Amino acid sequence: MHALVVVAHPDTNSLSHAVAQALADGVASTGHTVEIADLAKEGFDPRFSLNDLAVHRREIAQPADIAAEQARVDRADALVLVYPIYWWSMPALMKGWIDRVFANGWAYEELEDMKTVKKLEHLPVHLVALAGADMRTFARHGYYGAMKTQIDHGIFGYCGAPVVTSEFLVPVPDMSDHVVTARALGGRVFGAAVSKAPEAA
Repeated sequence: MHALVVVAHPDTNSLSHAVAQALADGVASTGHTVEIADLAKEGFDPRFSLNDLAVHRREIAQPADIAAEQARVDRADALVLVYPIYWWSMPALMKGWIDRVFANGWAYEELEDMKTVKKLEHLPVHLVALAGADMRTFARHGYYGAMKTQIDHGIFGYCGAPVVTSEFLVPVPDMSDHVVTARALGGRVFGAAVSKAPEAA
């Protein structure tokens, strides 16, 4: 099986990148393949343009760069997003990736009768957010629930993609503990699928 790990952080020496790499290592340790998509390094353009709007309206075909991103997701048996929390949400780079890639006709389909077809029900999603505040702060101000509503339900629920993991990595005395957590999470990405597979010889 194959996992796609998408990370959005401009500093390759950041904890976000360390967590993404550790998670990928955890996936690989179970015998599965993994690809890391570094949106900043790859120079992904997150701006939703008039062309993207025309695609949404089904007036033109998807441009090659976005079609390539969709194909990359299509190759994956699991999608993992790793990102720092900016202003109680994901960075604009990752949100723009979702805005442009999770397009009408691919992630979902808007029908003429105002109904919507969810097209990503086959794709399990794992969310790993790196926080700059503790969980008490997130809970006290309602940020935790707001993020779950916005991202888990508002984005992936709309497309039908089941969110299997929604992990908040909050500040701890030794931040390297998060790397250990990420590696363990990577080892569980395909755990449910493997446990349902026929016994190996």
